[in-house]
Amino acid sequence: MAQVQQAERPAEPERRRAASSSSEGVTASAGGARHWDDQPQRVVAAKVSTVHRVREIWAARELLGFLIRKELKVRYKSSFLGFLWSFLNPAMVLMIYFVVFRFIEHTTVQNFAIYLFCGLLPWNLFNTALLSSAGTLVANAGIVKKVAFPREVLALAQVGVAGCYFLFQTCILVLFLVGFRVMPDWKYLPVLLLAVVVDLVFSAALAVALSALNVYMRDIEHLIQVVLVALFFAEPIVYPFSLVGKRLADHHLVWLFLANPLTSMVLAFQRCIYGNVAGAVKPLNPGALPVIATYSGMFYLELLGVVLLGSLVLLYLAMLIFRRVEGNFAEEL
Repeated sequence: MAQVQQAERPAEPERRRAASSSSEGVTASAGGARHWDDQPQRVVAAKVSTVHRVREIWAARELLGFLIRKELKVRYKSSFLGFLWSFLNPAMVLMIYFVVFRFIEHTTVQNFAIYLFCGLLPWNLFNTALLSSAGTLVANAGIVKKVAFPREVLALAQVGVAGCYFLFQTCILVLFLVGFRVMPDWKYLPVLLLAVVVDLVFSAALAVALSALNVYMRDIEHLIQVVLVALFFAEPIVYPFSLVGKRLADHHLVWLFLANPLTSMVLAFQRCIYGNVAGAVKPLNPGALPVIATYSGMFYLELLGVVLLGSLVLLYLAMLIFRRVEGNFAEEL
C-alpha cells in the first residue's frame, strides 16, 4: 500500500508548480472577494426589515432628488417658457373659474374661484402623485432590472414631483389672494401645514403600494383613473361642505363624511385660506348656512393627527407589500 502511495505521489517539480498555481488561485480568489466586497450590494428579500429599507431609501436621497429634477426637466424639455408653464397652467385655471362663476354662472358663494382652488390644491397633490406613480416601475423597467437601488425611490420621486407642482400652484393662489384682497385666517396656519404633511404621507403610502401591485396587475393603472374621478366628487371641492354636512348631521352621519382622509385635508385648507371671506363662517343671510366647516382648530389638529397616524401605518404596510413582491420584478417586467 505504501508503494502505491509512493508511486502516485507527483514529482517534486510538479508539486511545486501545483502549489504555486494553487497559491495564485487562492490569492486571485481573495482579491476577487475583496473586489466584490468593495462594490455596492443590495439584498432583495422579504426578510429584510422595514427599518433597513428605510435606511436604504434615506441613503439614496440624492438619487431621489436627481429623479425629481429629471422629471421636471424632461416635462418642459425644449420648451421656450420652461418652468413658467408650471405657473401659467394653474393661473389660467383659476382665471377661468373666476370668469365663469363671476359673470356667467352666478353663485351665492363669495369668491368662489378662491374657494374652489383651496380644495383643488390638496386634491391635485394627491391626484398627480397617484396617477404618475402607478406606472413608474413599468415605465422604468430598464433600470429596475439592471441597477441595484431601492425601487421605492421611483414612486417616491413622483410624489416629490407632485409636491413641486403643489408649490407652483400655491404661488399662484397667493398672487390671487393678494389681487382679491383675501387674507387667510393665520391662526389656522398650523392646521394647514399639518394637512400638507398628511397629504404627502398618505400619497406616498398609496404610491408605493400601487406602483408595486401594478407590475403584476397592469389594470390597476387604468382603474386608478376611474376611481379618482369618482373620488373627486366625494370631496367638498365644487360644492360647500354645509350642503352635505347639514343633511348628514340630521342622521348623525357626519363622521362618515369625515372618515375620508382627503376630506379632512380639503376642509383644513378651506378653513385657513378661505376662513375670512364673507359668508365662509358666518352666513350673510338669516337662515343660510356657512360655506365651510366651522370646527375649532383643536378639532382639525386631532382629526389630522388621526389621519396622519393611519397614513403612517398604511405606509408601513405599503413597504411590506413592496418588499414581498419586489423579488420577481425582473421576471414580470
